[in-house]
Amino acid sequence: MSSGKEDYLKALYYLGKDNNPVSNKDLANYLNIKAPSVSEMVLKLQKEGYIDYEPYKGSVIKEKGITEALQITRYHRLWEVFLTKYLGYSWSEAHHEAHSLEHVTSMMLAKRLDNFMGNPSVCPHGKFIPREDLKMQTINTTPLSDLLVGEIGKIATVKEEVELLDYLQKLGIKIGSEVEVLKKDGYGGNYTVKIDGEIKSISKQATEGIYIKQKEDV
Repeated sequence: MSSGKEDYLKALYYLGKDNNPVSNKDLANYLNIKAPSVSEMVLKLQKEGYIDYEPYKGSVIKEKGITEALQITRYHRLWEVFLTKYLGYSWSEAHHEAHSLEHVTSMMLAKRLDNFMGNPSVCPHGKFIPREDLKMQTINTTPLSDLLVGEIGKIATVKEEVELLDYLQKLGIKIGSEVEVLKKDGYGGNYTVKIDGEIKSISKQATEGIYIKQKEDV
């Protein structure tokens, strides 16, 4: 399968959770690709049995497509662990490099990479890694922006956007850290939080990309 098709299937899987149709416009925005190219690829994927497409409604990924999406997700997240843990890549660097490596990885290589690293369960950004049978653990999380002043939780995962990943690493924010909301400034303002005992100021935009497992669920 081409790397382009794999990217589309991953996008359809993550945009269309719970079997929601994904519009060509949303796909184009997500992948930063022009709409005519999206329309062409969607028709190819439908013809090959990876999706169901209905004009004016969108695409729903089928089981065949889900399998491919989870496989490529497994490769991607395993490489992210390897690159950060063994080669010193930053979160954003690893995310970028893994996008290339995921497309040239075989099942055998992924299995050996997984075993070499002791079968990690999450990537550096806290997202679960599909196992060899493609089963993947899930967890209920809440955006940090939704927590009220005084609420406490643990950072479970973060949104994989380059600027956000770099911003959070510069702040020293880590997956698994305990966070308490101390103060919310006015509309669009910063959040003052305590993370592992340290007081930090985080932009409102960044808090929307940090996902928390709240204390009662920890």
